[in-house]
Amino acid sequence: LEKFDAGNFILVADVQKSLQVLSGHHRKQFSIPVIGITGSNGKTIVKEWLYQLLQPEFNIIRSPKSYNSQIGVPLSVWQINEDHTLGIFEAGISQKGEMKSLAEIIQPTIGVLTNIGEAHSEGFESQTQKLEEKLILFKDADIVIGPGPLLTNIDAEKRFTWGSDVANKIQIVNTSKEISQSLINVKYASEDVSFTVPFTDEASIENCITCISVLFNLGYNKKTIQERISSLHAIDMRLQLKKGINHCTIINDSYSADLTSLNIALHFLTQQQTGQQNIAVLSDFAETGKEDKELYKAIADALKNNKIQKLIAVGAKSEAYLPLFLPASLEMQYYKNTEEFIQNFRTSFFSNATVLIKGARQFGFERIVSLLDAKVHQTVLEVNLNAIAHNLKQFQKALLPGTRIMAMVKAFAYGSGGAEIAAILQFNNVDYLGVAYADEGIELRKMGISIPIMLLNTDESSFNALIDYNLQPVIFSFSLLHQFETFIKEQGLTNFPVHLEIETGMNRLGFSSQEIPDLTVHLQESSFIKIESVFSHLAASEDPNEDAFTNLQATILEQACKQIESVLSYSFLKHIANSAAIIRHPNLQMDMVRLGIGLYGIEVATNKLALQPVASLRTTIAQIKKLHKGETVSYNRRGKVNADATIATVRIGYADGYSRNFGNGIGKMWVNGHVVPVVGTVCMDMTMIDVTGIPGVKEGDEVIVFGEQIPVQQLAAWSNTIPYEIMTSISGRVKRVYFQE
Repeated sequence: LEKFDAGNFILVADVQKSLQVLSGHHRKQFSIPVIGITGSNGKTIVKEWLYQLLQPEFNIIRSPKSYNSQIGVPLSVWQINEDHTLGIFEAGISQKGEMKSLAEIIQPTIGVLTNIGEAHSEGFESQTQKLEEKLILFKDADIVIGPGPLLTNIDAEKRFTWGSDVANKIQIVNTSKEISQSLINVKYASEDVSFTVPFTDEASIENCITCISVLFNLGYNKKTIQERISSLHAIDMRLQLKKGINHCTIINDSYSADLTSLNIALHFLTQQQTGQQNIAVLSDFAETGKEDKELYKAIADALKNNKIQKLIAVGAKSEAYLPLFLPASLEMQYYKNTEEFIQNFRTSFFSNATVLIKGARQFGFERIVSLLDAKVHQTVLEVNLNAIAHNLKQFQKALLPGTRIMAMVKAFAYGSGGAEIAAILQFNNVDYLGVAYADEGIELRKMGISIPIMLLNTDESSFNALIDYNLQPVIFSFSLLHQFETFIKEQGLTNFPVHLEIETGMNRLGFSSQEIPDLTVHLQESSFIKIESVFSHLAASEDPNEDAFTNLQATILEQACKQIESVLSYSFLKHIANSAAIIRHPNLQMDMVRLGIGLYGIEVATNKLALQPVASLRTTIAQIKKLHKGETVSYNRRGKVNADATIATVRIGYADGYSRNFGNGIGKMWVNGHVVPVVGTVCMDMTMIDVTGIPGVKEGDEVIVFGEQIPVQQLAAWSNTIPYEIMTSISGRVKRVYFQE
């Protein structure tokens, strides 16, 4: 604890409950109005839009990102201080009994219910039960705003509802959509009022109506509401991590600029630091109620605390104040506006660095992101780093006390990207990483990964890399053992850490049971290696019909370990359980488990964990064609339309990893809320899909190949393979984009 000698520690029985009680007490010290938002969808969007709409009059404290959980809410509310004049906090729940604690923390004076849908329904018996649980948030609120049909159980004098019925405070007369905006006609206080909003999708229109209702309730006039609502913009709540020019890693957080989100973004940068230097590109910040000098001192402190070596600041206030608080050793550039920066942009300034792009919306920093973005084609694999951490925690909960975790990141982390995934795993304190080949381990070491790495497929050509990059080899045969010990002896080394693989029934690699006596004799006499672990691979842990064989494999391993232990003067780790065995065979967890495909959101033969999909493969429509009955599509004329059809060509093919097996209706994709079939043969770079009857489809629209809408397990079933093959087949030319909610 010497690193924290300036801190205080409180020992409690229940950390989460104590944090909630402490945060609730802190909230009671402030009498400012607080808006509490809940609902199935739209909570974060409504919160961010209300922040935009109300910022001119209030100094607002709000939940950062989507911090709406049992831990996120108290952390958010804890940030309230004397300068704030309004709080906006969101509350999310996944099961009955959770909202009471959040209500005691937020203590909203104004309640906002967005909607009730299917999201997070697993923990509730019915939609009615879910609604009742969410409404607990508003028990002591002065006013509750939301859709009329959902607030019938709220006292009439507290309801401020919207909907098509005349009984609502705001009656929705009708809405009409144009190309890029919608017209909402309402009746409020016996007056007909119209609002133009810059969205056409139903969810955004509904969220706009919710925001309009809040502003009316707060006393804003229709002119002010229209002026502000027309300036709303889509919110991307994700910290995007992507590859940039000159071996840079780009963190895109260009939708807002405030102290809370800056600290979150800088914290994310420290997790993902991959380059030799950290660069921040910041715009002026706008925080009502905080003096400029105080604000920019806090910004400068955050930059220094997170070891930013280069700064590009855009805006007059940044140029005026930041130099007062930053050291001369920090390389700084200042520009009056984004246009001036773009005119003077030099790629040489950005090389082998981790670059944070963070700016207020009006600065248009997406143009800077575009300059730094490494250009590839429009098919991308989006990887949710939050989901990796979530899935890891789900498995951690299933472990027996003291059991360690080796996370498998071989095969480019099952196609998801080795270094980026490894950084999250290292940050979340996994004990080991597992890779297949030396070059995978070398890449991780070069990207700053320092935890132990086990190398599964060791050969003589990788021996130098083992020493140079501190990798731990798996030894699976006497020939390999002798080769490696000879090498270690030549290097003048002793006690080099290795892992022994035992053959128990996979019949792939490993020392057989018959070889164990000779192995123990050799180990007893050798000083060149030190056994870190002894392990084996389960052949069918997911199959209930093979449970007897699975238990037999474990018994063979345990017997081998006993023989090896009998001749060594030290202990070693034992492990055999993979993702499926962690859940199906908890008695086989031993000292450590090897977490593989489950980490990436794919459960094998069990649905006991609430895993989240990690990867989403997306592409776009290149062209749309109208075909007549009888015309054919793609090579060999395999695809024939039986009626007039609309065919979209999308930018993905077998060179990207989308197998030819998906051709001729076997595979399907997700377009504008609909599942559509593949037509004809899958080409090298393109695939055709039938979008007949799908409204509003146009060139450039996004198409989801797999993700939440179409699970990767479904693709595997369609093509008669396994999710592992789908994930690892995604080509290296497909751009990986990493994000954190």
